Amino acid sequence: MTDPATLDVTIVDGYVDEPAHFGVPPYVSTYPRYTAGALVDAGVPPEQITYHTIDALRDDSSRWQDVEEADLFVYVGGMTVPGNYVGGTPAEPDEVRRMAWTAEGTSLMGGPVRFGVGEENAGAQDMERDDLDYDFVAKGDVEAAAYDLVHGGMEGFGNRMRDNEEIARWAREGAFIIEQHPNHPDYLICEMETSRGCPYRCSFCTEPLYGDPSFRPTDTVVGEVEALYERGARHFRLGRQADILAYGGDGEKPNPDALRDLYGGIREVAPDLETLHLDNMNPITIVEWPELSREGIRVIAEHNTPGDTAAFGLESADPLVQEENNLNVSAEECFQAVKIVNEEGGWRPGGDKDTAPNHGEDAARRLPKILPGINLVHGLMGERPETYEHNKQFLQRVYDEGLMLRRVNIRQVMAFAGTDMSDTGADIAKEHKNQFKAYKREIRETIDNPMLQRVAPPGTVLPNVHLEYHQDGTTFGRQLGTYPLLVGIPGEHELGQTLDVAVTDHGYRSVSGVPYPLDINAASMDELQAIPGIGKQTAGNIVVNRPYEAVSEVGEIDVSEFATVSQSERAD
Repeated sequence: MTDPATLDVTIVDGYVDEPAHFGVPPYVSTYPRYTAGALVDAGVPPEQITYHTIDALRDDSSRWQDVEEADLFVYVGGMTVPGNYVGGTPAEPDEVRRMAWTAEGTSLMGGPVRFGVGEENAGAQDMERDDLDYDFVAKGDVEAAAYDLVHGGMEGFGNRMRDNEEIARWAREGAFIIEQHPNHPDYLICEMETSRGCPYRCSFCTEPLYGDPSFRPTDTVVGEVEALYERGARHFRLGRQADILAYGGDGEKPNPDALRDLYGGIREVAPDLETLHLDNMNPITIVEWPELSREGIRVIAEHNTPGDTAAFGLESADPLVQEENNLNVSAEECFQAVKIVNEEGGWRPGGDKDTAPNHGEDAARRLPKILPGINLVHGLMGERPETYEHNKQFLQRVYDEGLMLRRVNIRQVMAFAGTDMSDTGADIAKEHKNQFKAYKREIRETIDNPMLQRVAPPGTVLPNVHLEYHQDGTTFGRQLGTYPLLVGIPGEHELGQTLDVAVTDHGYRSVSGVPYPLDINAASMDELQAIPGIGKQTAGNIVVNRPYEAVSEVGEIDVSEFATVSQSERAD
């Protein structure tokens, strides 16, 4: 390869979704950022590195010219836990191939696409070079492959893994790439890696394929946040780890002091951040070290932003399935972990436990600081009809005990080479397909809806809901954060803006709301009817009797939790 200083490089982000790593917008994963940093470290000037998302290529065909003319074209992508996405659409296999055929320079593919599964993994099932037509497919880390190609030439390419010392450099040097993301700066959340790998060996999971946990030093994670913050980022998620409580320790035992340094350091370098969330927390850690875990959860809840979710990998409440798949936590142990997180993190800002200042007068009506989420996986070895009953009984117990879950994620296993499920997962999932659908619907109706009413009762304020799309006369949007609620607002509001919203009603995994505070003197009929207790007739009476000088004049229905009266109308 030619002199790095003269190289033109194009990186295309086809998006990733892994057990411990989000990358579909509004998330931006570490892969393109670290790859850009590796290229800079190898001598490529930042101004000669172009970054596009796959959606940006779809929106503007002229951008394909960047793929065609690049001296080095790098594609990153791959879905190992695919879901339903609103903010972006992962690359399709045909698009992945088209990029390889379009690129006239050297082409490199990498990311979790290397695990190689079915069509839904954006071309990953055809990992043979003859099929995809990429010059190089990184079976190790794509950022290391990019560095080696540029630094050592084609003969330097290898399927190696990068180390934490390299990431310490590449994470900071690649931060500039976020400025080229279509969502930058307002609607972009940066996925942060604190470690990867897992000490446990669940049958279906790809995370152990990275080996045992390797924790990044605190100063390098904080330094990466600082570099991203300086480039305009205000939203961060510590998602790239198997267990946040184990950060900075031996991989299993909690280390509250390390968490204090990490979270405190992030708050120091990013004082005006708007989102600080996490993803995975291992319930077995909480059960085995309850007091250290409580301290760690308190540290997180002190520094994070409301609505945070600690995803628990229960996977199955069936003891037979747990045994056959090396699952490390029982239903009883997971229940105890749910209880502890509720006790230490389930408070709302402004409440009795709140010691942080300046939350505002509506703070006590915010979402809880951090709650557990439950992941349930179906299609695992040993699954039987009784499995579904075990899972339902576990969730019902959590609800009956008055505890809160932020979400329940139910999915069918995907089979990956290198895991114990590689030969059986798809067959089991197919065999139980009909039972799975009925069971999932029952959970949504009997658990998700009432649980959501408990977590976000009417009047809960959701700040900065980003409006994404219109459907049937309703505008839908989400906050930035881990597993944000989908929010439906009456009427067609301008897309791309953010609104504060007060919750008025609940679906299974979404809520309805009205702009907060709602101006009684300007609100539409649909907005007024959305307020609990106000029907069509009352809404009509409110409209006829406008303007009001105070909310208390509206009548028998107390709307003070949702509404105000505009200054301009009062002046009239």
